[in-house]
Amino acid sequence: MTTKNLPLWEVFIRSQHGLAHKHVGSLHAADAEMAMNNARDVYTRRNEGVSIWVVPSASIVASSPDDKEPLFDPANSKVYRHPTFFPMPDEVKHI
Repeated sequence: MTTKNLPLWEVFIRSQHGLAHKHVGSLHAADAEMAMNNARDVYTRRNEGVSIWVVPSASIVASSPDDKEPLFDPANSKVYRHPTFFPMPDEVKHI
C-alpha cells in the first residue's frame, strides 16, 4: 500500500509558549496511532511542542470564502457580541 492510499490527517501542535493548538501540516497514516507517532517524528523533532492533535482530514468541515457574508455579517449588527462591549478586570489574562 502506498502512502497516497492511506487516509490524510491534519496535525495541530501546541507550542511550549502557546495557548492554542496551531495547524502545522498534514500527513498520511493508516490509523490514529500511526498518525500521532508520525506527527511527533515529523513536527516535533526539536522539542517544539507540548501537545499534538491529529484529526482525519475527512472529519473537518470548513466554510467556504464565498459564505463569508451570510456567516459573519449578522454579527456586525450585534454590538454586545464584540469583546470591547464588556470591561475586563485586570486580573483576567489570555482572553
